[in-house]
Amino acid sequence: MEFQQVVDRRQMVRDYTDVPVDPALVDRALRNATRAPNAGFTQGWGFLVLDTPEDVRRWWATTAGPEALAAPDAWLRGMMRAPVVIVPCSSRAAYLTRYAEVDKASSARLAVVEGEAPWSVPYWHMDAAMASLLILQTAVDAGLGGCFSGIPVPKLEAVRREFSIAEEFEPIGVITLGHPAGEARTGSPTRRARKPQTEVVHRGSWI
Repeated sequence: MEFQQVVDRRQMVRDYTDVPVDPALVDRALRNATRAPNAGFTQGWGFLVLDTPEDVRRWWATTAGPEALAAPDAWLRGMMRAPVVIVPCSSRAAYLTRYAEVDKASSARLAVVEGEAPWSVPYWHMDAAMASLLILQTAVDAGLGGCFSGIPVPKLEAVRREFSIAEEFEPIGVITLGHPAGEARTGSPTRRARKPQTEVVHRGSWI
């Protein structure tokens, strides 16, 4: 598929068939994820992959709860059919360690001072987010569907415990992958128009 087609066809898919996903496609998506830009080539990301029916069900049991699983609404029914769940995680500690190394610490502009990060935004999250986008784009290129969504805050600790996520890593969300059930576009894009470039692109000055 041409690159522009991949970009234009990407959408958040929330309804899947139960057809399995070729493991080679999952591996390709993860390979591409690790090619994302990342500050200092820190590579401070990790990916929890759940690709068996048992593990996928554990995910929904942990994040949605047994009552919701017993009587799922339309959204949960569609999402639960996705045969692959990927949880991208980021490590702040990895970036603090990397930017304390000689080649980075020699720059006063980037040095970590007393354990505090020197960035105006948390690049560990940004880098993991860019990796997540590459997973979603790879899914489109492979004819699959994908959806990035948040993890309910009250469920974060339960997720960490259930899947033994390392203490230094923080889940930034969850990606479902699978074969889309139909072509219908759903979600906010069906209710909201895309803003024109003239409204969001500012050349030379914001005003």
